[in-house]
Amino acid sequence: MDRLRTALALGAAALLLAGCGGSDDGAGGGSTPTGSRGSAVSAQRCEDNEGAGKITYVTGFQYQASASILDPIAAKALGYFDDVCLDVAIQPGTGETAQNAQLVAAGTAQISSIAGNGDVLVNVANGVDVQAVAMFGHVPVATLMTKPDITDLKQLEGTTLGQKGALPVTIEAMLRANGVDLSKVKQVVVGYDPTVLVRGQVQSLTGYKSNEPLTLAAKGEKITEWNPEDYGVPGSMATTIVNPAFLAAHRSAVEDFLRAQLKAYAYCEDHAAECVADAAKLSQAGYDSEHNVQVWQTETKLVDGSLPSGQVLGQIDDASVRTEGDFLVQQRQIDAVPDLSKVVVPDLVPSLYADGQLVWPVP
Repeated sequence: MDRLRTALALGAAALLLAGCGGSDDGAGGGSTPTGSRGSAVSAQRCEDNEGAGKITYVTGFQYQASASILDPIAAKALGYFDDVCLDVAIQPGTGETAQNAQLVAAGTAQISSIAGNGDVLVNVANGVDVQAVAMFGHVPVATLMTKPDITDLKQLEGTTLGQKGALPVTIEAMLRANGVDLSKVKQVVVGYDPTVLVRGQVQSLTGYKSNEPLTLAAKGEKITEWNPEDYGVPGSMATTIVNPAFLAAHRSAVEDFLRAQLKAYAYCEDHAAECVADAAKLSQAGYDSEHNVQVWQTETKLVDGSLPSGQVLGQIDDASVRTEGDFLVQQRQIDAVPDLSKVVVPDLVPSLYADGQLVWPVP
Protein backbone atom coordinates (compact mmCIF):
# COMPACT_ATOMS: atom_id res chain seq x y z
CA MET A 1 0.00 0.00 0.00
CA ASP A 2 2.89 2.37 0.70
CA ARG A 3 4.11 1.77 -2.84
CA LEU A 4 1.03 3.36 -4.42
CA ARG A 5 1.12 6.37 -2.10
CA THR A 6 4.79 6.89 -2.88
CA ALA A 7 4.29 6.52 -6.61
CA LEU A 8 1.41 8.96 -6.73
CA ALA A 9 3.13 11.47 -4.49
CA LEU A 10 6.33 11.38 -6.52
CA GLY A 11 4.24 11.57 -9.67
CA ALA A 12 2.81 14.86 -8.53
CA ALA A 13 6.26 16.10 -7.56
CA ALA A 14 7.58 15.26 -11.01
CA LEU A 15 5.63 18.07 -12.57
CA LEU A 16 7.09 21.56 -12.64
CA LEU A 17 5.66 24.59 -10.89
CA ALA A 18 2.99 26.57 -12.68
CA GLY A 19 0.49 29.37 -12.31
CA CYS A 20 -2.76 30.95 -13.27
CA GLY A 21 -4.90 34.08 -13.75
CA GLY A 22 -6.67 35.86 -16.58
CA SER A 23 -7.57 39.08 -18.32
CA ASP A 24 -9.98 39.58 -21.14
CA ASP A 25 -7.46 41.39 -23.33
CA GLY A 26 -5.23 38.29 -23.56
CA ALA A 27 -2.15 40.25 -22.55
CA GLY A 28 -1.07 37.59 -20.07
CA GLY A 29 -0.39 40.05 -17.30
CA GLY A 30 -2.67 38.41 -14.73
CA SER A 31 -6.35 38.35 -14.03
CA THR A 32 -8.66 41.17 -13.13
CA PRO A 33 -11.31 40.19 -10.55
CA THR A 34 -14.85 40.61 -11.83
CA GLY A 35 -18.25 40.96 -10.17
CA SER A 36 -18.72 41.94 -6.57
CA ARG A 37 -19.06 40.23 -3.20
CA GLY A 38 -22.06 37.91 -3.35
CA SER A 39 -22.98 38.83 -6.92
CA ALA A 40 -23.57 35.18 -7.90
CA VAL A 41 -25.65 34.05 -4.91
CA SER A 42 -28.69 35.13 -2.92
CA ALA A 43 -28.28 37.04 0.33
CA GLN A 44 -29.18 33.92 2.32
CA ARG A 45 -26.76 31.68 0.46
CA CYS A 46 -24.07 34.33 0.85
CA GLU A 47 -24.67 34.32 4.60
CA ASP A 48 -24.57 30.52 4.69
CA ASN A 49 -21.30 30.41 2.74
CA GLU A 50 -19.73 33.06 4.93
CA GLY A 51 -20.69 30.92 7.90
CA ALA A 52 -18.26 28.28 6.68
CA GLY A 53 -15.37 30.57 7.63
CA LYS A 54 -12.00 30.37 5.95
CA ILE A 55 -11.68 27.40 3.60
CA THR A 56 -8.14 26.11 3.21
CA TYR A 57 -7.53 24.33 -0.09
CA VAL A 58 -4.33 22.30 -0.46
CA THR A 59 -3.01 21.80 -3.97
CA GLY A 60 -1.56 18.53 -5.20
CA PHE A 61 1.90 20.03 -5.60
CA GLN A 62 2.83 23.67 -5.26
CA TYR A 63 1.29 25.89 -7.98
CA GLN A 64 1.82 23.59 -10.96
CA ALA A 65 -0.39 24.09 -14.00
CA SER A 66 -2.43 20.94 -13.51
CA ALA A 67 -6.13 20.28 -13.40
CA SER A 68 -7.43 20.94 -9.86
CA ILE A 69 -4.55 23.32 -9.15
CA LEU A 70 -4.61 25.96 -11.86
CA ASP A 71 -8.40 26.27 -11.82
CA PRO A 72 -8.83 27.02 -8.08
CA ILE A 73 -6.01 29.55 -8.30
CA ALA A 74 -7.85 31.17 -11.20
CA ALA A 75 -11.15 31.10 -9.33
CA LYS A 76 -9.55 33.13 -6.56
CA ALA A 77 -7.72 35.52 -8.89
CA LEU A 78 -10.81 36.11 -11.04
CA GLY A 79 -12.97 36.83 -8.02
CA TYR A 80 -15.25 33.83 -8.51
CA PHE A 81 -14.90 32.72 -4.89
CA ASP A 82 -15.76 36.23 -3.78
CA ASP A 83 -18.80 36.19 -6.08
CA VAL A 84 -20.18 33.27 -4.05
CA CYS A 85 -19.10 34.69 -0.66
CA LEU A 86 -16.31 32.22 0.04
CA ASP A 87 -13.10 33.06 1.88
CA VAL A 88 -10.55 30.68 0.31
CA ALA A 89 -6.88 30.31 1.21
CA ILE A 90 -4.84 28.26 -1.26
CA GLN A 91 -2.02 26.32 0.36
CA PRO A 92 0.64 24.68 -1.81
CA GLY A 93 0.94 20.95 -1.30
CA THR A 94 4.29 19.20 -1.03
CA GLY A 95 3.47 16.42 -3.47
CA GLU A 96 2.84 13.94 -0.64
CA THR A 97 -0.77 13.04 -1.29
CA ALA A 98 -1.07 11.02 1.91
CA GLN A 99 -0.21 14.21 3.77
CA ASN A 100 -2.95 16.10 1.92
CA ALA A 101 -5.49 13.48 2.95
CA GLN A 102 -4.35 13.63 6.57
CA LEU A 103 -4.62 17.44 6.61
CA VAL A 104 -8.19 17.25 5.33
CA ALA A 105 -9.17 14.43 7.71
CA ALA A 106 -7.81 16.43 10.65
CA GLY A 107 -9.71 19.56 9.60
CA THR A 108 -6.50 21.55 9.20
CA ALA A 109 -7.61 21.94 5.58
CA GLN A 110 -11.19 21.55 4.39
CA ILE A 111 -10.69 20.66 0.72
CA SER A 112 -7.75 19.30 -1.24
CA SER A 113 -6.62 18.00 -4.58
CA ILE A 114 -5.25 14.46 -4.58
CA ALA A 115 -3.64 12.46 -7.34
CA GLY A 116 -6.61 10.26 -8.21
CA ASN A 117 -9.28 7.89 -6.97
CA GLY A 118 -6.74 5.19 -6.23
CA ASP A 119 -4.95 7.44 -3.77
CA VAL A 120 -8.27 8.20 -2.04
CA LEU A 121 -8.99 4.50 -1.66
CA VAL A 122 -5.53 3.71 -0.30
CA ASN A 123 -5.81 6.48 2.29
CA VAL A 124 -9.32 5.48 3.34
CA ALA A 125 -8.23 1.84 3.57
CA ASN A 126 -5.50 3.05 5.94
CA GLY A 127 -8.04 4.72 8.19
CA VAL A 128 -7.93 8.30 6.87
CA ASP A 129 -11.45 9.79 6.96
CA VAL A 130 -12.03 11.81 3.78
CA GLN A 131 -14.69 11.89 1.07
CA ALA A 132 -14.27 12.30 -2.67
CA VAL A 133 -16.62 14.84 -4.28
CA ALA A 134 -15.14 15.50 -7.72
CA MET A 135 -12.79 13.97 -10.26
CA PHE A 136 -11.51 15.47 -13.47
CA GLY A 137 -9.65 12.85 -15.51
CA HIS A 138 -10.85 9.30 -16.19
CA VAL A 139 -7.42 8.15 -17.34
CA PRO A 140 -4.05 7.36 -15.74
CA VAL A 141 -1.59 10.24 -16.01
CA ALA A 142 1.45 7.94 -15.80
CA THR A 143 3.34 6.84 -18.90
CA LEU A 144 6.41 4.75 -19.70
CA MET A 145 8.87 6.24 -22.18
CA THR A 146 11.34 4.40 -24.38
CA LYS A 147 13.39 5.21 -27.45
CA PRO A 148 11.65 4.39 -30.75
CA ASP A 149 13.76 1.25 -31.22
CA ILE A 150 11.72 -0.48 -28.50
CA THR A 151 8.73 -1.90 -30.36
CA ASP A 152 7.66 -4.57 -27.86
CA LEU A 153 7.72 -4.16 -24.09
CA LYS A 154 9.22 -7.67 -23.77
CA GLN A 155 12.40 -6.07 -25.15
CA LEU A 156 12.81 -4.35 -21.78
CA GLU A 157 13.85 -7.63 -20.16
CA GLY A 158 17.58 -7.40 -19.49
CA THR A 159 17.54 -3.59 -19.56
CA THR A 160 17.36 -0.79 -16.98
CA LEU A 161 14.14 1.05 -16.09
CA GLY A 162 14.29 4.43 -14.37
CA GLN A 163 11.59 5.36 -11.86
CA LYS A 164 11.04 8.00 -9.20
CA GLY A 165 11.27 5.81 -6.11
CA ALA A 166 8.57 3.27 -6.87
CA LEU A 167 7.16 1.74 -10.02
CA PRO A 168 3.64 3.19 -10.52
CA VAL A 169 1.09 0.43 -10.09
CA THR A 170 -0.51 1.25 -13.45
CA ILE A 171 2.85 0.90 -15.22
CA GLU A 172 3.56 -2.39 -13.43
CA ALA A 173 0.16 -3.73 -14.48
CA MET A 174 0.79 -2.69 -18.09
CA LEU A 175 4.16 -4.44 -18.16
CA ARG A 176 2.74 -7.62 -16.66
CA ALA A 177 -0.14 -7.53 -19.14
CA ASN A 178 2.46 -7.57 -21.90
CA GLY A 179 4.20 -10.60 -20.44
CA VAL A 180 7.22 -8.73 -19.09
CA ASP A 181 9.12 -10.62 -16.39
CA LEU A 182 9.88 -7.77 -14.00
CA SER A 183 12.55 -9.83 -12.26
CA LYS A 184 14.56 -9.45 -15.47
CA VAL A 185 14.23 -5.65 -15.52
CA LYS A 186 16.71 -3.71 -13.41
CA GLN A 187 14.98 -0.77 -11.71
CA VAL A 188 16.92 2.28 -10.60
CA VAL A 189 15.80 5.50 -8.95
CA VAL A 190 16.42 8.57 -11.08
CA GLY A 191 15.71 12.25 -10.68
CA TYR A 192 13.43 14.41 -12.78
CA ASP A 193 15.74 14.94 -15.75
CA PRO A 194 14.20 12.87 -18.56
CA THR A 195 17.32 13.15 -20.74
CA VAL A 196 18.69 10.12 -18.86
CA LEU A 197 16.58 8.16 -21.34
CA VAL A 198 17.89 9.70 -24.53
CA ARG A 199 21.48 9.60 -23.19
CA GLY A 200 21.10 5.84 -22.78
CA GLN A 201 21.54 5.74 -19.01
CA VAL A 202 18.22 3.90 -18.82
CA GLN A 203 16.29 2.14 -21.56
CA SER A 204 12.85 3.00 -20.18
CA LEU A 205 11.63 5.76 -17.91
CA THR A 206 8.44 6.29 -15.95
CA GLY A 207 6.93 9.75 -16.14
CA TYR A 208 3.76 11.72 -16.59
CA LYS A 209 2.06 12.52 -19.84
CA SER A 210 1.90 16.22 -19.00
CA ASN A 211 5.54 16.63 -18.04
CA GLU A 212 8.57 14.63 -19.23
CA PRO A 213 7.36 13.95 -22.80
CA LEU A 214 6.86 17.71 -23.24
CA THR A 215 10.38 18.42 -22.01
CA LEU A 216 11.89 15.90 -24.41
CA ALA A 217 9.80 17.11 -27.34
CA ALA A 218 11.00 20.67 -26.69
CA LYS A 219 14.55 19.36 -27.04
CA GLY A 220 13.70 17.71 -30.36
CA GLU A 221 14.02 14.19 -28.95
CA LYS A 222 11.82 11.40 -30.31
CA ILE A 223 10.43 8.83 -27.91
CA THR A 224 7.66 6.28 -27.69
CA GLU A 225 5.06 6.57 -24.93
CA TRP A 226 3.51 3.38 -23.58
CA ASN A 227 0.24 4.22 -21.82
CA PRO A 228 -1.54 1.93 -19.33
CA GLU A 229 -5.04 2.74 -20.59
CA ASP A 230 -4.13 1.27 -23.98
CA TYR A 231 -3.85 -2.09 -22.21
CA GLY A 232 -7.05 -1.92 -20.21
CA VAL A 233 -5.49 -0.56 -17.03
CA PRO A 234 -7.89 1.81 -15.20
CA GLY A 235 -6.88 5.07 -13.57
CA SER A 236 -7.88 8.63 -12.82
CA MET A 237 -6.40 12.05 -12.14
CA ALA A 238 -7.22 15.19 -10.18
CA THR A 239 -9.67 13.99 -7.54
CA THR A 240 -11.04 16.46 -4.98
CA ILE A 241 -11.45 15.37 -1.36
CA VAL A 242 -13.22 17.10 1.53
CA ASN A 243 -13.47 16.79 5.28
CA PRO A 244 -16.73 14.84 5.90
CA ALA A 245 -17.79 16.92 8.90
CA PHE A 246 -17.20 20.14 6.97
CA LEU A 247 -19.25 18.86 4.04
CA ALA A 248 -22.11 17.86 6.34
CA ALA A 249 -22.15 21.27 8.00
CA HIS A 250 -21.46 23.47 4.96
CA ARG A 251 -22.59 21.64 1.82
CA SER A 252 -23.50 24.87 -0.01
CA ALA A 253 -19.95 26.16 0.54
CA VAL A 254 -18.46 22.99 -0.95
CA GLU A 255 -20.91 23.16 -3.86
CA ASP A 256 -20.00 26.76 -4.60
CA PHE A 257 -16.28 26.12 -4.22
CA LEU A 258 -16.54 23.50 -6.95
CA ARG A 259 -18.89 25.71 -8.96
CA ALA A 260 -16.33 28.54 -8.97
CA GLN A 261 -13.52 26.09 -9.73
CA LEU A 262 -15.40 24.63 -12.71
CA LYS A 263 -16.16 28.11 -14.03
CA ALA A 264 -12.47 28.98 -13.76
CA TYR A 265 -11.50 25.73 -15.48
CA ALA A 266 -13.53 26.77 -18.53
CA TYR A 267 -11.97 30.23 -18.46
CA CYS A 268 -8.45 28.83 -18.30
CA GLU A 269 -9.09 26.51 -21.23
CA ASP A 270 -9.46 29.66 -23.33
CA HIS A 271 -6.85 31.77 -21.48
CA ALA A 272 -4.09 29.34 -20.53
CA ALA A 273 -1.19 31.80 -20.63
CA GLU A 274 -3.13 34.33 -18.57
CA CYS A 275 -3.98 31.73 -15.97
CA VAL A 276 -0.38 30.59 -15.70
CA ALA A 277 0.63 34.19 -15.02
CA ASP A 278 -1.20 34.33 -11.69
CA ALA A 279 0.18 31.09 -10.30
CA ALA A 280 3.63 32.23 -11.39
CA LYS A 281 3.24 35.15 -9.01
CA LEU A 282 2.54 32.73 -6.16
CA SER A 283 5.57 30.53 -6.81
CA GLN A 284 8.61 30.99 -4.63
CA ALA A 285 10.86 29.31 -7.18
CA GLY A 286 11.53 29.89 -10.84
CA TYR A 287 9.58 27.90 -13.36
CA ASP A 288 9.11 27.71 -17.10
CA SER A 289 5.80 29.43 -17.91
CA GLU A 290 5.81 28.21 -21.51
CA HIS A 291 6.26 24.63 -20.32
CA ASN A 292 3.49 25.00 -17.79
CA VAL A 293 1.06 26.28 -20.39
CA GLN A 294 1.77 23.03 -22.21
CA VAL A 295 1.24 21.09 -18.97
CA TRP A 296 -2.20 22.67 -18.58
CA GLN A 297 -3.15 22.14 -22.20
CA THR A 298 -2.03 18.52 -22.07
CA GLU A 299 -3.95 17.78 -18.88
CA THR A 300 -7.15 19.46 -20.03
CA LYS A 301 -6.93 17.43 -23.23
CA LEU A 302 -6.65 14.27 -21.12
CA VAL A 303 -9.56 15.39 -18.94
CA ASP A 304 -11.84 16.40 -21.79
CA GLY A 305 -10.94 13.40 -23.92
CA SER A 306 -11.66 10.89 -21.15
CA LEU A 307 -15.00 12.36 -20.00
CA PRO A 308 -17.59 9.57 -20.23
CA SER A 309 -20.65 10.18 -22.38
CA GLY A 310 -23.54 11.51 -20.36
CA GLN A 311 -21.38 12.86 -17.55
CA VAL A 312 -20.48 16.46 -16.73
CA LEU A 313 -17.01 17.82 -16.07
CA GLY A 314 -15.89 17.06 -12.53
CA GLN A 315 -18.42 14.29 -11.95
CA ILE A 316 -17.31 11.32 -9.88
CA ASP A 317 -19.25 8.07 -9.95
CA ASP A 318 -19.26 4.92 -7.87
CA ALA A 319 -18.74 2.62 -10.85
CA SER A 320 -15.41 4.08 -11.97
CA VAL A 321 -14.14 4.28 -8.39
CA ARG A 322 -15.08 0.64 -7.82
CA THR A 323 -13.28 -0.35 -11.02
CA GLU A 324 -10.11 1.24 -9.66
CA GLY A 325 -10.73 -0.30 -6.26
CA ASP A 326 -11.07 -3.79 -7.71
CA PHE A 327 -7.87 -3.18 -9.67
CA LEU A 328 -6.02 -2.14 -6.49
CA VAL A 329 -7.22 -5.28 -4.73
CA GLN A 330 -6.03 -7.36 -7.67
CA GLN A 331 -2.65 -5.62 -7.51
CA ARG A 332 -2.53 -6.17 -3.73
CA GLN A 333 -2.40 -2.47 -2.96
CA ILE A 334 -5.43 -2.69 -0.64
CA ASP A 335 -7.10 -5.69 1.00
CA ALA A 336 -10.66 -4.72 0.08
CA VAL A 337 -12.58 -1.88 -1.55
CA PRO A 338 -13.89 0.47 1.18
CA ASP A 339 -17.62 1.14 1.51
CA LEU A 340 -18.05 3.58 -1.36
CA SER A 341 -21.32 4.95 0.04
CA LYS A 342 -19.19 6.50 2.79
CA VAL A 343 -16.32 7.56 0.53
CA VAL A 344 -17.84 8.94 -2.67
CA VAL A 345 -20.41 11.77 -2.96
CA PRO A 346 -21.59 11.23 -6.55
CA ASP A 347 -24.54 13.64 -6.58
CA LEU A 348 -22.71 16.84 -5.64
CA VAL A 349 -21.16 17.88 -8.96
CA PRO A 350 -24.19 16.96 -11.12
CA SER A 351 -26.31 19.23 -8.90
CA LEU A 352 -24.23 22.19 -10.12
CA TYR A 353 -25.43 21.73 -13.70
CA ALA A 354 -28.70 22.19 -15.57
CA ASP A 355 -29.11 20.66 -19.02
CA GLY A 356 -25.38 20.03 -19.15
CA GLN A 357 -24.43 23.65 -18.40
CA LEU A 358 -22.81 24.90 -15.21
CA VAL A 359 -25.33 26.99 -13.28
CA TRP A 360 -23.96 30.51 -12.67
CA PRO A 361 -25.19 32.58 -10.93
CA VAL A 362 -26.84 30.32 -8.37
CA PRO A 363 -30.67 30.55 -8.34
